[in-house]
Amino acid sequence: MDLSLLLIEPYKININVWAFEFMKDISSPPLNTFMALLAKSFLIVIPLLVLYLYFSKKDMNVYTFIVAGIVFYLVSDAIKLIVREPRPCNVSELNWINVVSCQSTFSFPSNHASVLTGLSFFLSKYKYIRVLYIIWLFLVLFGRVYLGLHYFTDILAGMALSIVLYYIVIHFKDKINNFFNGIVKKIFPKLALKG
Repeated sequence: MDLSLLLIEPYKININVWAFEFMKDISSPPLNTFMALLAKSFLIVIPLLVLYLYFSKKDMNVYTFIVAGIVFYLVSDAIKLIVREPRPCNVSELNWINVVSCQSTFSFPSNHASVLTGLSFFLSKYKYIRVLYIIWLFLVLFGRVYLGLHYFTDILAGMALSIVLYYIVIHFKDKINNFFNGIVKKIFPKLALKG
């Protein structure tokens, strides 16, 4: 059953229309290139954060950070497959929006928002890193709408989802951390973290 028929068509929601109008007004070829590159930057930023938390800070929560990212992604993607909302760039009524490249996957909720927002909570004790991360996060999520790949409401839903999932995952952080650190201790004893 296609649940997208039961939902309000997101291209009719004013905040989404306003966001796309604003993005169209500020669009330019250099900004298109920058936003497209920024969308893929998580492939560098997240592994660097894992290395930073593990080797520099010796933060035991690095295990929960990784597990949380996977959980955020899987739940978000499962919702996408249930809702099956087409991306804005694939909606004929939105042929006027700024589109740099389109994807055939679904739109609601934004995986970028779901995963990256939730991970920001793990950086709360690292003031400067967290500030830089939140600036980067804002730019990435801005870019998802700018590129025509998500509605603004997809971003909001992804952020809300990640907050809920964070509080569920963090409830199990000690078990997650001890389990994975125990595995590392058996395989690579010198790399195990002290809890």
